[in-house]
Amino acid sequence: MTTPTPLLSVTWTDHVTGRQGHLVIDRLVRGVASGGLRMRAGCTLDEVTGLARGMTMKEALHYDPEARYIPLGGAKGGIDCDPRDPEAYGVLVRYLRAMRPHIACFWTTGEDLGLTQDLVDRAAAEAGLVSSIQAVYPLLDDEAAARRRLADAFAVDVDGIGLDELAGGCGVAESVLTALDRAGVPHAGTRVAVQGFGTMGGATARFLARAGLTVVAVADVKGTVANPAGLDVEALLAARDAYGTVDRAALREGDTELPGDAWLSADADVLVPAAVSYAIDADNQAAITARWIVEAANMPVLPEAEELLTARGITVLPDVVVNSATNAWWWWTLFGDIGADADEAFAHIRRSMRALVEQVLTRAEADGTTPRTAAHGVVADRLPVIAERYGWYA
Repeated sequence: MTTPTPLLSVTWTDHVTGRQGHLVIDRLVRGVASGGLRMRAGCTLDEVTGLARGMTMKEALHYDPEARYIPLGGAKGGIDCDPRDPEAYGVLVRYLRAMRPHIACFWTTGEDLGLTQDLVDRAAAEAGLVSSIQAVYPLLDDEAAARRRLADAFAVDVDGIGLDELAGGCGVAESVLTALDRAGVPHAGTRVAVQGFGTMGGATARFLARAGLTVVAVADVKGTVANPAGLDVEALLAARDAYGTVDRAALREGDTELPGDAWLSADADVLVPAAVSYAIDADNQAAITARWIVEAANMPVLPEAEELLTARGITVLPDVVVNSATNAWWWWTLFGDIGADADEAFAHIRRSMRALVEQVLTRAEADGTTPRTAAHGVVADRLPVIAERYGWYA
Protein backbone atom coordinates (compact mmCIF):
# COMPACT_ATOMS: atom_id res chain seq x y z
CA MET A 1 0.00 0.00 0.00
CA THR A 2 1.21 3.52 -0.70
CA THR A 3 2.41 5.75 2.12
CA PRO A 4 0.66 9.13 2.01
CA THR A 5 2.09 12.32 3.47
CA PRO A 6 1.25 12.80 7.18
CA LEU A 7 -1.42 15.31 8.08
CA LEU A 8 0.88 17.18 10.49
CA SER A 9 4.61 17.07 11.21
CA VAL A 10 6.20 19.23 13.90
CA THR A 11 9.79 19.51 15.11
CA TRP A 12 10.45 21.34 18.40
CA THR A 13 13.76 22.55 19.82
CA ASP A 14 14.15 22.83 23.57
CA HIS A 15 15.33 26.35 24.42
CA VAL A 16 17.17 25.09 27.51
CA THR A 17 19.17 22.10 26.22
CA GLY A 18 18.91 22.40 22.44
CA ARG A 19 17.48 18.88 22.21
CA GLN A 20 14.76 18.23 19.68
CA GLY A 21 11.37 16.55 19.85
CA HIS A 22 8.94 15.58 17.11
CA LEU A 23 5.21 15.04 16.69
CA VAL A 24 3.66 13.43 13.64
CA ILE A 25 -0.09 13.08 13.20
CA ASP A 26 -0.55 10.63 10.36
CA ARG A 27 -4.33 10.74 10.22
CA LEU A 28 -7.32 11.90 12.26
CA VAL A 29 -10.37 9.68 12.58
CA ARG A 30 -13.33 11.24 14.38
CA GLY A 31 -11.00 14.20 14.81
CA VAL A 32 -8.52 12.37 17.06
CA ALA A 33 -5.25 10.46 16.66
CA SER A 34 -3.62 7.96 19.03
CA GLY A 35 0.05 7.12 19.58
CA GLY A 36 2.63 6.99 22.34
CA LEU A 37 5.56 9.25 23.16
CA ARG A 38 9.06 7.78 23.15
CA MET A 39 12.32 9.18 24.46
CA ARG A 40 15.67 7.93 23.26
CA ALA A 41 18.97 9.40 22.17
CA GLY A 42 19.02 9.65 18.39
CA CYS A 43 15.26 9.71 17.84
CA THR A 44 14.56 11.25 14.42
CA LEU A 45 11.64 12.74 12.55
CA ASP A 46 11.76 9.91 10.01
CA GLU A 47 11.50 7.39 12.84
CA VAL A 48 8.50 9.14 14.36
CA THR A 49 6.84 9.43 10.94
CA GLY A 50 7.11 5.69 10.39
CA LEU A 51 5.77 4.98 13.87
CA ALA A 52 2.81 7.32 13.32
CA ARG A 53 1.88 5.49 10.14
CA GLY A 54 2.15 2.24 12.04
CA MET A 55 -0.32 3.56 14.61
CA THR A 56 -2.89 4.27 11.90
CA MET A 57 -2.50 0.65 10.84
CA LYS A 58 -2.79 -0.71 14.40
CA GLU A 59 -5.99 1.23 14.96
CA ALA A 60 -7.50 -0.08 11.73
CA LEU A 61 -6.50 -3.69 12.45
CA HIS A 62 -8.63 -3.74 15.60
CA TYR A 63 -11.71 -2.25 13.98
CA ASP A 64 -14.87 -4.03 15.10
CA PRO A 65 -18.14 -2.34 14.04
CA GLU A 66 -19.94 -4.05 16.93
CA ALA A 67 -17.58 -2.69 19.61
CA ARG A 68 -17.88 0.50 21.62
CA TYR A 69 -14.30 1.35 20.72
CA ILE A 70 -14.11 2.73 17.20
CA PRO A 71 -10.60 3.31 15.78
CA LEU A 72 -8.85 6.65 15.99
CA GLY A 73 -6.18 7.97 13.65
CA GLY A 74 -2.48 7.33 14.11
CA ALA A 75 0.16 9.62 15.61
CA LYS A 76 3.48 9.44 17.43
CA GLY A 77 5.77 11.64 19.47
CA GLY A 78 9.50 11.31 19.98
CA ILE A 79 12.19 13.15 21.94
CA ASP A 80 15.89 12.93 21.09
CA CYS A 81 17.23 12.48 24.62
CA ASP A 82 18.56 9.65 26.76
CA PRO A 83 15.83 9.01 29.37
CA ARG A 84 18.55 8.41 31.98
CA ASP A 85 19.98 11.90 31.44
CA PRO A 86 19.50 14.12 34.53
CA GLU A 87 17.91 16.75 32.28
CA ALA A 88 15.46 14.31 30.67
CA TYR A 89 12.46 15.06 32.87
CA GLY A 90 12.71 18.79 32.32
CA VAL A 91 12.94 18.21 28.57
CA LEU A 92 9.82 16.01 28.76
CA VAL A 93 7.82 18.65 30.63
CA ARG A 94 8.81 21.40 28.22
CA TYR A 95 8.01 19.20 25.22
CA LEU A 96 4.53 18.44 26.56
CA ARG A 97 3.98 22.11 27.34
CA ALA A 98 4.92 23.02 23.76
CA MET A 99 2.63 20.30 22.37
CA ARG A 100 -0.23 21.12 24.74
CA PRO A 101 -2.59 22.52 22.03
CA HIS A 102 -2.24 19.31 20.02
CA ILE A 103 -2.66 17.04 23.05
CA ALA A 104 -5.67 19.00 24.27
CA CYS A 105 -7.53 18.70 20.98
CA PHE A 106 -6.14 16.03 18.65
CA TRP A 107 -3.41 13.74 20.00
CA THR A 108 -3.89 11.13 22.72
CA THR A 109 -0.57 9.81 23.97
CA GLY A 110 1.06 7.69 26.66
CA GLU A 111 4.16 5.70 27.50
CA ASP A 112 6.46 4.28 24.88
CA LEU A 113 10.15 3.41 24.66
CA GLY A 114 12.13 5.13 27.44
CA LEU A 115 9.10 6.45 29.34
CA THR A 116 6.63 5.01 31.84
CA GLN A 117 3.00 6.03 32.09
CA ASP A 118 3.53 7.32 35.62
CA LEU A 119 6.26 9.64 34.34
CA VAL A 120 4.16 10.82 31.39
CA ASP A 121 1.20 11.50 33.71
CA ARG A 122 3.34 13.48 36.17
CA ALA A 123 4.97 15.53 33.43
CA ALA A 124 1.61 16.14 31.71
CA ALA A 125 0.15 17.54 34.92
CA GLU A 126 3.19 19.78 35.36
CA ALA A 127 2.77 20.95 31.77
CA GLY A 128 -0.79 22.05 32.52
CA LEU A 129 -2.67 19.22 30.84
CA VAL A 130 -5.78 17.54 32.24
CA SER A 131 -4.54 14.21 30.91
CA SER A 132 -2.33 12.85 28.14
CA ILE A 133 -5.49 11.38 26.55
CA GLN A 134 -7.88 14.27 27.10
CA ALA A 135 -8.49 14.73 23.36
CA VAL A 136 -10.55 11.53 23.32
CA TYR A 137 -12.85 12.56 26.19
CA PRO A 138 -15.47 14.27 23.94
CA LEU A 139 -15.99 10.92 22.19
CA LEU A 140 -17.01 9.14 25.42
CA ASP A 141 -20.63 8.52 26.38
CA ASP A 142 -19.88 8.91 30.10
CA GLU A 143 -16.50 10.57 30.64
CA ALA A 144 -16.47 10.22 34.43
CA ALA A 145 -17.28 6.51 34.35
CA ALA A 146 -14.79 5.85 31.55
CA ARG A 147 -11.97 7.67 33.33
CA ARG A 148 -12.73 5.85 36.56
CA ARG A 149 -12.74 2.50 34.75
CA LEU A 150 -9.32 3.18 33.18
CA ALA A 151 -7.88 4.39 36.49
CA ASP A 152 -9.16 1.24 38.19
CA ALA A 153 -7.56 -0.89 35.46
CA PHE A 154 -4.21 0.84 35.94
CA ALA A 155 -4.45 0.03 39.66
CA VAL A 156 -4.77 -3.73 39.01
CA ASP A 157 -1.67 -5.69 40.00
CA VAL A 158 -0.93 -9.22 38.78
CA ASP A 159 1.83 -10.95 40.72
CA GLY A 160 3.77 -7.75 41.22
CA ILE A 161 3.29 -6.20 37.77
CA GLY A 162 0.59 -3.75 36.75
CA LEU A 163 -2.10 -4.78 34.29
CA ASP A 164 -1.17 -1.85 32.05
CA GLU A 165 2.37 -3.25 31.73
CA LEU A 166 1.14 -6.78 31.04
CA ALA A 167 -1.47 -6.08 28.35
CA GLY A 168 0.98 -5.61 25.50
CA GLY A 169 3.10 -8.62 26.47
CA CYS A 170 -0.01 -10.78 26.58
CA GLY A 171 -0.68 -9.80 22.97
CA VAL A 172 2.89 -10.53 21.88
CA ALA A 173 2.84 -13.91 23.60
CA GLU A 174 -0.47 -14.83 21.97
CA SER A 175 1.03 -13.93 18.59
CA VAL A 176 3.88 -16.38 19.27
CA LEU A 177 1.53 -19.11 20.46
CA THR A 178 -0.74 -18.69 17.43
CA ALA A 179 2.22 -19.10 15.07
CA LEU A 180 3.38 -22.21 16.94
CA ASP A 181 -0.09 -23.74 16.96
CA ARG A 182 -0.54 -23.18 13.21
CA ALA A 183 2.80 -24.90 12.61
CA GLY A 184 1.96 -27.79 14.95
CA VAL A 185 4.90 -26.99 17.23
CA PRO A 186 4.34 -27.84 20.91
CA HIS A 187 4.83 -25.07 23.46
CA ALA A 188 6.93 -27.22 25.77
CA GLY A 189 10.51 -27.34 24.53
CA THR A 190 10.19 -24.26 22.31
CA ARG A 191 13.08 -21.90 23.06
CA VAL A 192 12.78 -18.12 23.11
CA ALA A 193 15.29 -15.25 23.19
CA VAL A 194 14.09 -11.76 24.13
CA GLN A 195 15.86 -8.47 23.45
CA GLY A 196 14.74 -5.90 26.00
CA PHE A 197 13.38 -6.63 29.45
CA GLY A 198 11.31 -3.54 30.11
CA THR A 199 7.53 -3.31 29.96
CA MET A 200 6.99 -5.23 26.72
CA GLY A 201 9.91 -7.67 26.85
CA GLY A 202 9.44 -8.54 30.49
CA ALA A 203 5.70 -9.14 30.16
CA THR A 204 6.17 -11.22 27.02
CA ALA A 205 8.78 -13.38 28.74
CA ARG A 206 6.43 -13.97 31.68
CA PHE A 207 3.48 -15.05 29.51
CA LEU A 208 5.61 -17.31 27.33
CA ALA A 209 7.29 -18.95 30.31
CA ARG A 210 3.90 -19.55 31.92
CA ALA A 211 2.68 -21.08 28.66
CA GLY A 212 5.45 -23.68 28.90
CA LEU A 213 8.07 -22.17 26.60
CA THR A 214 11.71 -21.94 27.68
CA VAL A 215 13.25 -18.47 27.77
CA VAL A 216 16.94 -19.12 27.08
CA ALA A 217 18.25 -15.56 26.65
CA VAL A 218 17.34 -12.03 27.74
CA ALA A 219 19.23 -8.95 26.59
CA ASP A 220 19.33 -5.56 28.33
CA VAL A 221 21.68 -2.55 28.20
CA LYS A 222 24.36 -4.47 30.14
CA GLY A 223 24.45 -7.43 27.76
CA THR A 224 22.76 -10.78 27.34
CA VAL A 225 21.90 -13.19 30.15
CA ALA A 226 21.58 -16.77 28.90
CA ASN A 227 20.95 -20.28 30.09
CA PRO A 228 20.29 -23.11 27.60
CA ALA A 229 18.29 -24.94 30.28
CA GLY A 230 16.05 -21.89 30.77
CA LEU A 231 16.19 -18.67 32.77
CA ASP A 232 14.13 -18.04 35.90
CA VAL A 233 11.96 -15.33 34.37
CA GLU A 234 10.17 -14.39 37.58
CA ALA A 235 13.48 -13.97 39.44
CA LEU A 236 14.80 -11.74 36.67
CA LEU A 237 11.61 -9.67 36.65
CA ALA A 238 11.95 -9.12 40.40
CA ALA A 239 15.59 -8.05 39.91
CA ARG A 240 15.15 -5.47 37.13
CA ASP A 241 15.14 -1.69 37.55
CA ALA A 242 12.74 0.86 36.07
CA TYR A 243 14.58 0.71 32.73
CA GLY A 244 14.46 -3.09 32.44
CA THR A 245 18.08 -3.67 33.48
CA VAL A 246 18.58 -6.89 35.45
CA ASP A 247 20.70 -6.90 38.60
CA ARG A 248 23.34 -9.51 37.85
CA ALA A 249 23.47 -10.47 41.52
CA ALA A 250 20.18 -12.31 40.93
CA LEU A 251 21.66 -14.72 38.37
CA ARG A 252 21.62 -18.42 39.25
CA GLU A 253 24.20 -21.11 38.74
CA GLY A 254 24.13 -21.96 35.05
CA ASP A 255 23.21 -18.44 33.98
CA THR A 256 25.91 -16.81 31.89
CA GLU A 257 26.66 -13.23 30.88
CA LEU A 258 27.28 -12.72 27.17
CA PRO A 259 27.75 -9.69 24.88
CA GLY A 260 24.75 -7.52 24.09
CA ASP A 261 24.18 -8.93 20.60
CA ALA A 262 24.39 -12.59 21.67
CA TRP A 263 20.60 -12.85 21.77
CA LEU A 264 20.59 -12.74 17.97
CA SER A 265 22.52 -15.99 17.61
CA ALA A 266 20.94 -17.76 20.59
CA ASP A 267 19.90 -21.36 20.02
CA ALA A 268 16.24 -20.41 19.98
CA ASP A 269 13.17 -21.11 17.88
CA VAL A 270 11.68 -17.66 18.45
CA LEU A 271 13.36 -14.26 18.71
CA VAL A 272 11.41 -11.41 20.28
CA PRO A 273 13.05 -8.01 19.67
CA ALA A 274 11.30 -5.91 22.32
CA ALA A 275 13.62 -2.94 22.75
CA VAL A 276 14.75 -0.47 20.09
CA SER A 277 13.92 0.18 16.45
CA TYR A 278 16.31 -0.95 13.71
CA ALA A 279 17.85 -3.72 15.85
CA ILE A 280 18.15 -6.25 13.01
CA ASP A 281 19.91 -5.14 9.84
CA ALA A 282 21.23 -6.73 6.67
CA ASP A 283 24.50 -7.65 8.35
CA ASN A 284 23.54 -9.05 11.75
CA GLN A 285 20.55 -11.00 10.42
CA ALA A 286 23.04 -13.58 9.20
CA ALA A 287 23.59 -14.68 12.80
CA ILE A 288 19.93 -15.60 13.29
CA THR A 289 18.93 -19.26 13.21
CA ALA A 290 15.48 -18.94 14.79
CA ARG A 291 12.39 -19.94 12.81
CA TRP A 292 10.29 -16.93 13.86
CA ILE A 293 11.02 -13.29 14.67
CA VAL A 294 8.13 -11.70 16.53
CA GLU A 295 8.34 -7.89 16.56
CA ALA A 296 7.37 -6.69 20.02
CA ALA A 297 9.28 -3.44 19.50
CA ASN A 298 8.34 -0.91 16.84
CA MET A 299 10.24 -1.30 13.55
CA PRO A 300 13.02 -3.55 14.90
CA VAL A 301 13.72 -5.32 11.58
CA LEU A 302 14.93 -3.20 8.68
CA PRO A 303 13.26 -3.93 5.31
CA GLU A 304 16.44 -5.20 3.65
CA ALA A 305 17.00 -7.55 6.60
CA GLU A 306 13.46 -8.87 6.35
CA GLU A 307 13.97 -9.71 2.68
CA LEU A 308 17.07 -11.73 3.52
CA LEU A 309 15.38 -13.45 6.47
CA THR A 310 12.36 -14.36 4.36
CA ALA A 311 14.62 -15.82 1.69
CA ARG A 312 16.15 -18.03 4.40
CA GLY A 313 12.73 -19.31 5.46
CA ILE A 314 12.48 -17.21 8.63
CA THR A 315 9.04 -15.72 9.31
CA VAL A 316 8.81 -12.16 10.62
CA LEU A 317 5.55 -11.38 12.41
CA PRO A 318 5.18 -7.59 12.02
CA ASP A 319 5.00 -5.04 14.81
CA VAL A 320 1.76 -3.46 13.59
CA VAL A 321 0.04 -6.72 14.47
CA VAL A 322 2.16 -8.16 17.28
CA ASN A 323 2.38 -5.19 19.66
CA SER A 324 -1.02 -3.69 18.88
CA ALA A 325 -2.70 -4.97 22.05
CA THR A 326 -1.19 -2.25 24.24
CA ASN A 327 -3.00 0.50 22.38
CA ALA A 328 -6.17 -1.52 21.93
CA TRP A 329 -6.35 -2.44 25.63
CA TRP A 330 -6.42 1.26 26.61
CA TRP A 331 -9.37 1.95 24.34
CA TRP A 332 -11.26 -1.29 25.02
CA THR A 333 -11.11 -0.33 28.69
CA LEU A 334 -11.85 3.38 28.33
CA PHE A 335 -14.79 2.90 25.97
CA GLY A 336 -16.21 0.04 28.04
CA ASP A 337 -15.72 -3.08 25.93
CA ILE A 338 -13.95 -4.63 28.94
CA GLY A 339 -13.81 -3.79 32.62
CA ALA A 340 -10.97 -3.20 35.06
CA ASP A 341 -10.28 -6.91 35.51
CA ALA A 342 -7.12 -8.82 34.58
CA ASP A 343 -8.79 -12.09 33.61
CA GLU A 344 -11.32 -10.31 31.41
CA ALA A 345 -8.59 -8.20 29.81
CA PHE A 346 -6.31 -11.15 29.08
CA ALA A 347 -9.17 -13.21 27.65
CA HIS A 348 -10.22 -10.35 25.36
CA ILE A 349 -6.62 -9.71 24.24
CA ARG A 350 -6.03 -13.39 23.53
CA ARG A 351 -9.23 -13.76 21.48
CA SER A 352 -8.58 -10.60 19.50
CA MET A 353 -4.90 -11.22 18.86
CA ARG A 354 -5.37 -14.87 17.90
CA ALA A 355 -8.08 -13.95 15.40
CA LEU A 356 -5.94 -11.15 13.96
CA VAL A 357 -2.75 -13.21 13.66
CA GLU A 358 -4.71 -16.11 12.15
CA GLN A 359 -6.22 -13.75 9.58
CA VAL A 360 -2.86 -12.27 8.65
CA LEU A 361 -1.04 -15.61 8.41
CA THR A 362 -3.88 -17.17 6.41
CA ARG A 363 -3.83 -14.28 3.97
CA ALA A 364 -0.04 -14.42 3.66
CA GLU A 365 -0.20 -18.14 2.90
CA ALA A 366 -2.99 -17.74 0.37
CA ASP A 367 -1.29 -14.82 -1.40
CA GLY A 368 2.20 -16.28 -1.22
CA THR A 369 3.50 -13.18 0.52
CA THR A 370 4.89 -12.10 3.89
CA PRO A 371 2.82 -11.49 7.03
CA ARG A 372 3.75 -7.80 6.83
CA THR A 373 2.39 -7.47 3.31
CA ALA A 374 -0.71 -9.40 4.34
CA ALA A 375 -1.25 -7.06 7.31
CA HIS A 376 -0.98 -4.07 4.98
CA GLY A 377 -3.63 -5.71 2.83
CA VAL A 378 -5.99 -6.09 5.76
CA VAL A 379 -5.48 -2.42 6.64
CA ALA A 380 -6.07 -1.36 3.03
CA ASP A 381 -9.40 -3.19 3.11
CA ARG A 382 -10.51 -1.57 6.38
CA LEU A 383 -9.39 2.04 6.06
CA PRO A 384 -11.95 3.04 3.40
CA VAL A 385 -14.76 1.58 5.52
CA ILE A 386 -13.57 3.49 8.59
CA ALA A 387 -13.20 6.69 6.59
CA GLU A 388 -16.68 6.40 5.10
CA ARG A 389 -18.40 5.66 8.41
CA TYR A 390 -16.53 7.86 10.85
CA GLY A 391 -14.73 10.62 8.99
CA TRP A 392 -11.15 10.76 7.80
CA TYR A 393 -9.02 13.87 7.84
CA ALA A 394 -5.85 13.66 5.77
